[in-house]
Amino acid sequence: MKTIQAYRFALDLTPTQERAVLAHAGAARVAHNWALARVKAVMDQRAAERTYGIPDELLTPSLPWSLPALRKAWNQAKAKVAPWWGEVSKEAFNTGLDALARGLKNWADSRTGRRAGRPVGFPRFKSRRRTTPSVRFTTGVIRVESDRKHVVLPRLGRLKLHESSRKLARRLDDGTARIMSATLRRDGGRWHVALCVQVDRVERRVARPASVVGVDIGVKYLAVLSTGELVANPRHLTAAQARLRHLGRALSRKTGPDRRTGQRPSRRWRRASARLGRAHARVANLRRDGLHKLTTRLAGEHGTVVVEDLNVTGMLANRTLARHIADAGFGEIRRQLAYKTEWNGGRLLVADRWYPSSKTCSGCGVVKTKLALSEREYTCQACGLVIDRDRNAALNLAALAAKSAGSGPVPARGADQKTRTRGQVAMKREPGTTPVGQTGTVPPQGGDYQSCAKAH
Repeated sequence: MKTIQAYRFALDLTPTQERAVLAHAGAARVAHNWALARVKAVMDQRAAERTYGIPDELLTPSLPWSLPALRKAWNQAKAKVAPWWGEVSKEAFNTGLDALARGLKNWADSRTGRRAGRPVGFPRFKSRRRTTPSVRFTTGVIRVESDRKHVVLPRLGRLKLHESSRKLARRLDDGTARIMSATLRRDGGRWHVALCVQVDRVERRVARPASVVGVDIGVKYLAVLSTGELVANPRHLTAAQARLRHLGRALSRKTGPDRRTGQRPSRRWRRASARLGRAHARVANLRRDGLHKLTTRLAGEHGTVVVEDLNVTGMLANRTLARHIADAGFGEIRRQLAYKTEWNGGRLLVADRWYPSSKTCSGCGVVKTKLALSEREYTCQACGLVIDRDRNAALNLAALAAKSAGSGPVPARGADQKTRTRGQVAMKREPGTTPVGQTGTVPPQGGDYQSCAKAH
């Protein structure tokens, strides 16, 4: 099975190498801002001409947004815009132009309804201080050295890795992997290189192919499994809140940048900002490590994993729980389960967003009309079952796997009454089982769609 995956390594750069990498990232930003300014100027000119009553055929010619068109325009103007263009790799400018081409396409598709999901805004100019420096290499010499402690990139040369790349090097030596691109990015004050690799993975089988597990994700417990296991929520952001608050106050007392007066930040402000960035990066790394361990275990042990199609964006609108929901990483759990179940030969089922997993009794199937969030125990008035709310939801999710097998898709209802007033009408996806790597849902049970409002 061939798939695309990334190998990410930390770098130990010398001061000279770090300046060279920053120069490449700055070149990408310059190309992006130049092309965006040109596109925006043409759009504003055409809009102004329309107000004068000029017909469309006489308007200023529009500038194409594709990457080849932007690259051609940049090559014609780079001698005047960036006389130093020969000091960096051409891939640096291609990085900025490619990001702009993708952003413009996503914005246009979102406006015309060809792109699903949240509305995408018009691309913005990249700031020197606020933008995360990054550059991507797709051509030239990209290889891992035989000592497995260095990587070679175009124009940058030999860069030292902070850790061994033996796992990737073994695949490259065996001929089961091929490097497609390399992306340099600075996170938390440290530079990383992410190698995008095409890997020929060996077909695997899960430890228990017939096992089905329902996973109910929450804040009190990160995950409650239908097997009865409770996965504790480490709450890394809450644990680090005191230190983050202390570092934030220390940063506010330093002389920082001011765009209105042109004031440059002091060295103490830069050091304090770096300390705060490292503290945030540590929280993100701890969260990422815990989620990877959980999803790897679930995907490698159970043949079928059932999760919910949670509206994370809507849940983040709750000001009381927004920080805890973001700290748990609900969306990341589902994303990791999607590709890991495919790698291990399992399948991932996604329950319909309106399926009442918490309101439905796992014993008799009766659906409650209302269930407050404060009710942590589910009490069935029909059969008398008393069970933990999250465990009940996990059992209902696991039961969906048997009901969806071979049953075929059930027509989904429209969502006209819950969509925004602007844009096109959002229609619900067709429920049904789906192989991993695709988005699908499983049909609801225990009532019609009108009574399936989620009460988590």
